[in-house]
Amino acid sequence: MLNGSVSLDGYSAGPNVGDDHPLGEGGERLHRWLFAEGSDRDAEFSASVGAVVLGRRTFDVGLRFWQDTPYPVPSFVLTHEDRPPLKMNSASFTFVTDGPKNAISQARAAAGDKDVLVMAGAESARHVLHAGLVDEIRLQLVPVLLGSGARLLDGLHPTELERIEVTESDDVVHLRFRVLK
Repeated sequence: MLNGSVSLDGYSAGPNVGDDHPLGEGGERLHRWLFAEGSDRDAEFSASVGAVVLGRRTFDVGLRFWQDTPYPVPSFVLTHEDRPPLKMNSASFTFVTDGPKNAISQARAAAGDKDVLVMAGAESARHVLHAGLVDEIRLQLVPVLLGSGARLLDGLHPTELERIEVTESDDVVHLRFRVLK
């Protein structure tokens, strides 16, 4: 399952992603809904996650904020850099250098009967989608226009989706789609 927050104009990060702006300039607005009063959506969602696949850039900029794996489950980082596993308090990061198919395979084995969450940045998410490894897409559509940055779904081949669920709140619209193969 691919999960991500996007702006109304399709950006999953603002421009100039880096240490000072891990989600790009203005990109933190995409996740404000997670911390809104009365929001229990993340806790409900977290219970279904058995493993995480993320991109190296997401790992690089996220680790200092998380101080652990992003969820308390095994996490697999898509990268070109060969590194030994990194043990954290709640689980570990495994660095996968031989592509998204192997990362998803390892994550599925680790997840058991729970979901594999792909919370990669835009580039890694597109690699996983191109490889046909996503069965569900969950988007949090945030009412903001970022104007530039990284588009989550740019450059993909045509793919049919079936709407599963739409849930709205003041801060975000949650969209769930099944990927039709």
